[in-house]
Amino acid sequence: MRDRPSSNRRPSFGRSARRIVGSTLAAALVAFSTAEAYRAGPEPVFPTQLEEVHLTVTVRDAAGRLVSNLKPDDFTVLENGRPQHVQLFGRAVEPGQEEALALDLGLLMDTSGSMLAQLKLSQEAAVRFLESIPRARDLVTIFFDDDIRLSRYNSENQQGLFERIAEAKGGGDTALYDAISVYISRVQDASGRKVLVLFTDGEDTRSALGLSEVLQLIRSSGVIIYPIAFMGGFPPGSARALHSKSVLEQMAEVTGGAVFTPRSSKDLSAIYTRILQELQSQYVLGYVSDDPARDGKFRRLKVDVPGKGLRVRHRAGYFAPS
Repeated sequence: MRDRPSSNRRPSFGRSARRIVGSTLAAALVAFSTAEAYRAGPEPVFPTQLEEVHLTVTVRDAAGRLVSNLKPDDFTVLENGRPQHVQLFGRAVEPGQEEALALDLGLLMDTSGSMLAQLKLSQEAAVRFLESIPRARDLVTIFFDDDIRLSRYNSENQQGLFERIAEAKGGGDTALYDAISVYISRVQDASGRKVLVLFTDGEDTRSALGLSEVLQLIRSSGVIIYPIAFMGGFPPGSARALHSKSVLEQMAEVTGGAVFTPRSSKDLSAIYTRILQELQSQYVLGYVSDDPARDGKFRRLKVDVPGKGLRVRHRAGYFAPS
């Protein structure tokens, strides 16, 4: 597959989309026309139109070791506190659920001015990550600063990406939130596991979307986010550093991912080993909600493994169809 770059202009937003009624996020993003009008309008709605709810789950024991040998009956799934009947169960360690467990990978690389001091480490991190991770069914890469540049690769044609990463130049403002929205619009309807790895310092200075809007969008997407946070460009303990780290922690927490903070290239191997081990030990659970209401409300999810003293990580919930 040849590189397929997106427009070099960031998404724009406008008054004509005060109510988003399209069936996909991509249509919703195209509908807007200016950032200013978007901010002046009402809160956006990001419909998921989910009928079957899928959850990717990571389980660790009290010592932090991954647990990959659980059975369907070991799990309880609660939606807004109500038990749900699990109808789909798959473990990454065994075949048989290829569609549910297929891996779609997103790689977002921050090339803005705030990353200049950390760009070399970020480039090394991205290349070593791609060398470490199994080939994905689909790989979407986005380089972002003032602009958002997207390419899509299949599992057989990823070599050109290494050159693109090595040649990346830093400069300009940061459209982190808009870059995340562009990625989600490309994978919103895909089956399987959707994993997004962010190489960024977490700062946003340019996006049309605000933090609350992008968090709402992330909650509706089913994407697992692993931010790799490069904080060396901020004064230690500064308000900018604390805010940026908090933003990345929120993104990871609501999706069931985790934040990593490398200080040098020596830290990278352990980070990628942990991510890879998680991907190889995950479960996918699926159920049809017992709540037929199509009210667009957020439904909180809780997955537990009773009686075993285990810690379960997963996304916080999803938005009902509307």
